[in-house]
Amino acid sequence: MVLSHLGPWLGFSKTQPPHPLLLHTCAHTPCLGRWNQQHENLEKLNMQAILDATASQGEPIQELLVTHGKIPTLVEELIAVEMWKQKVFPVLCRLEDFKPQNTFPIYMVLHHEASIINLLETAFFHKEVCESAEDTILDLVDYCHRKLTLLVAQSGHGGPPEEEESQYGTPMQELQKQAELMEFEIALKALSVLRYITDCVDRWAVLLSMGPAVEGWEPGPVASAHLSIPVPSLSLSTLSRMLSTHNLPCLLVELLEHSPWSRQEGEQQKLSKLDGQVWIALYNLLLSPEARARYCLTSFARGQLLKLRAFLTDTLLDQLPNLADLQGFLAHLALTEAQPPKKDLVLEQIPEIWERLERENRGKWQAIAKHQLRHVFSPSEQELRLQARRWAETYRLDVLEAVAPEQPRCAYCNAEASKRCSRCQNEWYCCRECQVKHWEKHGKACVPAAQDDRAK
Repeated sequence: MVLSHLGPWLGFSKTQPPHPLLLHTCAHTPCLGRWNQQHENLEKLNMQAILDATASQGEPIQELLVTHGKIPTLVEELIAVEMWKQKVFPVLCRLEDFKPQNTFPIYMVLHHEASIINLLETAFFHKEVCESAEDTILDLVDYCHRKLTLLVAQSGHGGPPEEEESQYGTPMQELQKQAELMEFEIALKALSVLRYITDCVDRWAVLLSMGPAVEGWEPGPVASAHLSIPVPSLSLSTLSRMLSTHNLPCLLVELLEHSPWSRQEGEQQKLSKLDGQVWIALYNLLLSPEARARYCLTSFARGQLLKLRAFLTDTLLDQLPNLADLQGFLAHLALTEAQPPKKDLVLEQIPEIWERLERENRGKWQAIAKHQLRHVFSPSEQELRLQARRWAETYRLDVLEAVAPEQPRCAYCNAEASKRCSRCQNEWYCCRECQVKHWEKHGKACVPAAQDDRAK
């Protein structure tokens, strides 16, 4: 267990998060050492969180992050790295003296963002984490929107970037290619985080007090089953940010249309995890009465949403039965008139981290880049060797093997398995035949386990 690596985070005040080290104008060697230590600890926390989730051993990392109020700190650090990539890194690359012989220190800064979003993805699987983010949930929604917008824009280039053999003339060209691949993976993690945020839209108390937003449509049996399952709700400001400011339902429709994470052409029989995340997010945003009451179905939004009907095939509904309710919603939406844009005067919170960091550092990007060129990205050979030894210890082979476990085995024949029991999600099978043969034994545990999950 590496819970001790949370120590550096616990020393920060919850109400006054630390100034991001990457945006210091006086970046010196001690500051670099602090940042390296912070990144190493974060990476170890990230790996431990993945190990805990993989082994189903509880979630001590997530619990500590919530208990000590460190989710807002992670969100601020995430946005600080994003700002560094947009504001400082381009200036750094234009400096005449910037001729790095080794790009490893720069790569680790770029990798820092990937580590944070991966840790947040693991943590936000638990709904209480969404509540612990407090006001920074608005900043995180904006961050996810920026990443998904880039993902949609990238879809015009023929799919995800592909890894190629090294054939570049300089280390910086190689770094640029790695940064492009990493940015794509970060965007996919942001999609998962956004989906987990939409899981926290309250579908309980509001369903009891409000009628359907589309006249004539009533929730089907799947949606009705949620009536007795209270979950944390998002603030009205967060809902407004997702639905009005960013119009996330229409953005998600574009993601389904282009599927930028897929290189395959033609109809896919098996639903990918990423497509599933988009569908679940759409289900949460469109079938929640709290969200529907605030989402203006203009002619544009109506036209975009009705495109979903072409994707709701029998094959898809077999894999995600809940989408039958979404299909019914769209059928009634096709018969209704578009709504005029709403002009309500509403007081709401707005995200403040990006604006605050930009305001604090306005006019300083050149100075930050020059300081970091001298003190951060021009390490001596001895400093590089020392840091390489530290990272070799962080990424021990036994830890990496545990993070990427072996393929699950069939509960009946012990062959490699790719299918899981859809009822309890506990047992794996290589084929339908093995699942049927094993049912006599597995059924005794499967039904009670599924009932316990529904009770929770």
